[in-house]
Amino acid sequence: MTVILPAESAAPTAASRIRTLFRGVGRFFWRSPLSAFWGCVAAAILAMAIAAPAIAPYPPLKSDFRAMQKPPSEAHWFGTDQIGRDTLSRVIYGSRASLTVALGAVLFGTTLGALWGLACGYFGGRFDMISQRIIEFLQSFPDLILAMAIAMALGGGLGTVIVAIAITRIPFGGRVIRSVVLSLKEMQYVEAARGLGASHQRLMFRHILPQCVAPYLILATTHLGVAIIIEASLGFLGVGIPPPNPTWGNMLADSLNAGLVPPWWLVLFPGLAITLTVLAFNLLGDGIRDLLDPRLRGSV
Repeated sequence: MTVILPAESAAPTAASRIRTLFRGVGRFFWRSPLSAFWGCVAAAILAMAIAAPAIAPYPPLKSDFRAMQKPPSEAHWFGTDQIGRDTLSRVIYGSRASLTVALGAVLFGTTLGALWGLACGYFGGRFDMISQRIIEFLQSFPDLILAMAIAMALGGGLGTVIVAIAITRIPFGGRVIRSVVLSLKEMQYVEAARGLGASHQRLMFRHILPQCVAPYLILATTHLGVAIIIEASLGFLGVGIPPPNPTWGNMLADSLNAGLVPPWWLVLFPGLAITLTVLAFNLLGDGIRDLLDPRLRGSV
């Protein structure tokens, strides 16, 4: 006798997906409260970047020559720079550029590296050997030096900085995902699908790639902090996003022009923004790793 299940029971409903999501978030808060706290900090920084026009007290490029290089006060909580621009507003707007570059570079670079690693691990042979030599060549350069060379060759600009940082993220995604694929393609369920005549495309994207989501998320989260540091370093060295667009890196570079000894508020607040953001994403990535890795959460 054949029993036909209703459509509602055959597929999860939107309400069940939402409940599953909330249970996952609650489990994350319960298992790793410190990482969850820093995840909230990272979310707050992202919200600040998105809502920058609404929360910034002044336009970031507006100069006030009557309040040049003033320390923090009631009118300017983070002080002003050497031409009277409000430092708080520039820090808030700087988060937009820094996070846009970091998110774009990590998503583009890590995704491309992950797909490259998937192909290397699955096909192997000469393609894998040549690919690994290319990855080793890219990894032979320090990340900042490689990104700076690419940015100088392509010229300054938002897109250039994203591409330059993304290229430095490709080898890490490729190496990690390749190692995962090498172990997954020998699993019994993959061998069974291959025996049933599944195509290479189906084996790669239906049976192997979904198992690579956890390491991909961990890589993407932890590499956000590295990308922010590289972007700030490029801005400080003058090969990042050009002024007057505020970024945390070029704000630190501008502070050097304020005098022989830079005013402390022009150094402290952009540096503190970089530190908090990098720390938040790194600790969030550690918590996600502990949650998704069964060996680290004690279930195995």
